[in-house]
Amino acid sequence: MAQHGAAAEPDLYRDTWVRYLGYANEVGESFRALVPKSLVWATYGVATAYVTADAADKGQKAAQVNLNCPGRTADITIAVVDTFVWQALASVAIPGFTINRICATSLYLMGRVTRWPLPVRKWATTAIGLSAIPFIITPIDRSVDYLLDSSLRKLYNTQDKPSESRPT
Repeated sequence: MAQHGAAAEPDLYRDTWVRYLGYANEVGESFRALVPKSLVWATYGVATAYVTADAADKGQKAAQVNLNCPGRTADITIAVVDTFVWQALASVAIPGFTINRICATSLYLMGRVTRWPLPVRKWATTAIGLSAIPFIITPIDRSVDYLLDSSLRKLYNTQDKPSESRPT
């Protein structure tokens, strides 16, 4: 995981193992066929806690940078809102839905075209879901960048600046 800038201090939420907490719900969705639904929902709690913590961290960093600047509150608000919305879409909502549909479709299709016993189909579905995670991350991240650059970021005129909300 890359650092932001040559002398930049590693970002706890983007440059360390903590980043993977944002993917907890995709793992939960992959295991949905095998575990109680309450456990799947708990993984959404982990991912949402990660998103919230990252947004709060970016708000604190914006507050430190803008100690005596006019518009300080707006800068802090933008940092928190942009990070929260980006992370909620790119780390929780869209990937969770995507993995859920991949797993549901694969379980259905295996039931139609194979004679595998249900436990084997469920484990295969889980493997398919877990295997799909690395392939969906970048397209979803870039799509959310485009979506926010084309909408929300136009409201606060940051679409031409490098986004601080995007993980690297």
